[in-house]
Amino acid sequence: MISMVRKVGVVSVTGLALAAVAVYPQLSARLTGEEIRLRVAPVDPIDPFRGAYVDLQYPDLRLGGPDPRGIDDGDSGDVYLTLRPKGDVWVADSWTRTRPEDGTYLACTDHTWRVRCGIESWFLPQDEAAEMEEAVGDGAIATVRVDDRGHAALVDVEG
Repeated sequence: MISMVRKVGVVSVTGLALAAVAVYPQLSARLTGEEIRLRVAPVDPIDPFRGAYVDLQYPDLRLGGPDPRGIDDGDSGDVYLTLRPKGDVWVADSWTRTRPEDGTYLACTDHTWRVRCGIESWFLPQDEAAEMEEAVGDGAIATVRVDDRGHAALVDVEG
């Protein structure tokens, strides 16, 4: 009996630890992050498997060059976008494959055709997603919290 209780305890603690690891970047950014504002544009509002959301792109995070992401080193994996303020919003200044030692930056990945920083989807009720896509299409600003490790959490989008 004690052995069964111990097994259940170990499984429960392991599950909680895995959940904590999974949500740490978002939670850390929300609780300890600096608030910045980024310009956004919509990509696609509805996914039949994920529900209603606005898939966002950040035009000021593109760095130019032959690759639309601006990252064309033939590698993939972790990439860090350093940011600088430009007026009321922040813009990408440069990118690196090694974590910057200071400054404001986004910890991202480029395993796919697009650099992803964890702030690309804004989930909404189905009836609000289409309205938000229109508002974002006319130019919107995202409020993002970024912690000192580059973890980012999208907290608001204003059309």
